[in-house]
Amino acid sequence: MLEKLLAAVATWIIGVISTMGYGGIVLLMAIESACIPLPSEIIMPFAGFLVTKGEMTLWGIALAGAIGCVVGSIPAYYLGMYGGRPLVERFGKYVLTSKKDLDMADRWFAQHGEIIIFIARLLPAVRTFIAFPAGVARMNMTRFVAYTFVGSLIWCFVLGYVGMKAGEHWEDLKVYFHESHYVIAALGVVFLAWYVRRHFKNEAE
Repeated sequence: MLEKLLAAVATWIIGVISTMGYGGIVLLMAIESACIPLPSEIIMPFAGFLVTKGEMTLWGIALAGAIGCVVGSIPAYYLGMYGGRPLVERFGKYVLTSKKDLDMADRWFAQHGEIIIFIARLLPAVRTFIAFPAGVARMNMTRFVAYTFVGSLIWCFVLGYVGMKAGEHWEDLKVYFHESHYVIAALGVVFLAWYVRRHFKNEAE
């Protein structure tokens, strides 16, 4: 049942990008950065695949992804700023953010300071909830946006590049796979399943 649900989410993500183009990337990456687990590991590689079709450019999708990350991170930042840790703990479970995730983000922010906002944007899973401690700490908004944008731009470019390279070699790969979007969706299902199970494991501990 879970696998079917995750597969449907992955297919929906691909459909949004196919229909809306750059705007779809902005929307989906904004949702991901607002602490809702839509994996950029599906979003950006599929966008990269479309680069090989001539429908987009690599820098265009990376920029759209980074803009989306900034847009989605700002509400999470203000939630941390005005609601504080108790509010995030109360409602975080509804978007699969566990107390253990928040503890880790708080610890990293305390140990490394504001630069962790940039570093965390290059890490799977952590990147989705790192805005909370920045808001709680009332980090300067200009620096928060700058670190978020630059880190996200690198992340989105790399994932898009991976998807683009896969698309360039699709003639060689299609011997093993029938449809490219099925491959990307399958990889996304694996990531989503790991993320969901990780959340419930953290909640149980």
